[in-house]
Amino acid sequence: MFDFPVLDNHVHLQPSGRNAEAVKDFLKAGGTHLIVSHMPYSETPVRSGEDFLKAYEVTLRMTELARSAGAVAYCTLGPYPVQLLEMTEMMPLEKAAEVMKEGMDIAAQLVREGKAIALGEIGRPHFPVSEEVMAASNDVLSYGMVLAKECSCPVVIHAESATPASMKNLAQMADRVGLPRDKVVKHYCGPLITPVENHGIFPSVLASRDMVQEALSKGERFLLETDFMDDMQRPGAVLAITTVPKRMRQLLEKGCDAERLWKLNKNNPEKVYGIEV
Repeated sequence: MFDFPVLDNHVHLQPSGRNAEAVKDFLKAGGTHLIVSHMPYSETPVRSGEDFLKAYEVTLRMTELARSAGAVAYCTLGPYPVQLLEMTEMMPLEKAAEVMKEGMDIAAQLVREGKAIALGEIGRPHFPVSEEVMAASNDVLSYGMVLAKECSCPVVIHAESATPASMKNLAQMADRVGLPRDKVVKHYCGPLITPVENHGIFPSVLASRDMVQEALSKGERFLLETDFMDDMQRPGAVLAITTVPKRMRQLLEKGCDAERLWKLNKNNPEKVYGIEV
């Protein structure tokens, strides 16, 4: 359908969702590659490090379903940041942070085994929290960055809305542990494409029409994502899984150079993740 691969950098698939059927919709629209991001599942509550392994196994299973549907699929694994806050309802913050780090260790081991290509989505809550929770979240994130450096893999960041200031903060965190800035992917990002805007962090831009147009007006150093949730109660949230291929078709129809779209869908993910697209 296209002369280049079409990759969605961040989707979720759920056992309670359409999973493989949603992937078939993606393929029918012209998509080829998916990166399936771990998320908390109601079927696998987390109270310990061992619980994280059970939850990660769900994401690995969802990734296999995507492959069985015909997509080239990879996955990212890591303790979802808001889970720290949830665990503080049943244990002290310090203990909850330890469990999160155990979850990070397990995810890193799965990366080493070749079952995942990045730690993610990891980070900090995207809404206001106490200073203590934010400090603990940043400590867990820094720990994840250390592991990513050791594994030679990227981190995919869940955090507050991206601004040049928040991107600089993430860049400085990466610098402190020696993780290259271009191995830090900001998920759910706006069109912060220039070095002044992103400080070397790699933006994964939400594939809305306006955001993609603005991003392309500044360059091609970004990835595209839908953050598709596969939630039967919110079909099409955050964006429909067919959005990236539809956006590629619209851009081609408007005269966008296919070489630019090749960079978004092949060169950039290969550079960031070390995969072959």
